[in-house]
Amino acid sequence: MAPTATTTTAAAEQQQHPRKAVGLAAHDASGHLSPIRIPRRNTGDDDVAIKVLYCGICHSDLHTIKNDWKNAIYPVVPGHEIAGVVTEVGKNVAGFAAGDRVGVGCMVNACRACESCEDGAENYCARVVLTYNSRDRDGAVTRGGYSDLVVADARFVVRFPDALPLDAAAPLLCAGATVYAPMRRHGLGAPGSHVGVIGLGGLGHVAVKFARAFGAAKVTVISTSPGKREEALERLGADAFVLSTDAAEMKAAAGTMHGIVNTASAAASLHPYLALLKPHGKMILLGIPDKPLQVSAFALIGGGKTIAGSCMASISETQEMLDFAAEHGVAADVEVIGAGEVNAAMERLAKGYVRYRFVIDVGNTLKAD
Repeated sequence: MAPTATTTTAAAEQQQHPRKAVGLAAHDASGHLSPIRIPRRNTGDDDVAIKVLYCGICHSDLHTIKNDWKNAIYPVVPGHEIAGVVTEVGKNVAGFAAGDRVGVGCMVNACRACESCEDGAENYCARVVLTYNSRDRDGAVTRGGYSDLVVADARFVVRFPDALPLDAAAPLLCAGATVYAPMRRHGLGAPGSHVGVIGLGGLGHVAVKFARAFGAAKVTVISTSPGKREEALERLGADAFVLSTDAAEMKAAAGTMHGIVNTASAAASLHPYLALLKPHGKMILLGIPDKPLQVSAFALIGGGKTIAGSCMASISETQEMLDFAAEHGVAADVEVIGAGEVNAAMERLAKGYVRYRFVIDVGNTLKAD
């Protein structure tokens, strides 16, 4: 009997992806994660195979498994803060060897030919391939680090310096890189500067640490939550705290900041926050609200101020960030959980009950059985 199209396709996929891994996947918009067997390609000539030890939980993971952005390709295996060790390298790979401590962040491929790619800014490639819930150049759906094994092109793999513990460093691959790159690019945190950080979550707490490491003269956390004051000042080393719902505190801080890192995902008027900037000050947008932001042209024109956006970081920026973090002792504040605790962690994340990043202990708790 002649093979059907279905069996032919299955055989082709088996040939292309003969290796199996175990992962955690969401199968619908409920976002509930359950074990799944997933295909992984054999290690190609330019690839690095990685045993996943830790994977951070990003808020983007929650948005994706819940299909908040209406782009989920189920089953979704999330995770783009992947830390592990190399188990195998392709014959063309010279920069990595078995046993190396490595990571994979938000992207695993790009067109490699456009202006952005040629400039070393793969994160702005129009054909960038995300680490999960994306389609690779061969048409395969990418699946992330909530799994025991990943295979990635060596050009999209970074190395962890020995000084960084893998559990606390895993979130740096997204949260750390996302704040580090624009802060460097726009000079936020330069010695003598005053930097504001809106939001004290997964991104915000790392932004405070990097600003301090850059040598900022003053770091101010701006938050809607009065309970974050002690946390910001005592634990994270911020110099000041401004409660954004307190008109007197906002007025006292007006016109004092050279730059603001805005990590908030709530849709709100930017006008009160732009008032905190000095003339020619910059606000960097990193959060992704589900509704358009409100801004008055006068709030920008009157002080020659700038609003800029930033998305992830390039591979070179990510490696630079990890090296800088190791040198200056910057790491995320994490709560390490087992694979069986992931759904409960997602519920807590949705409510903001985490200080400041969940990290899954994949290596010890995600088992094939």
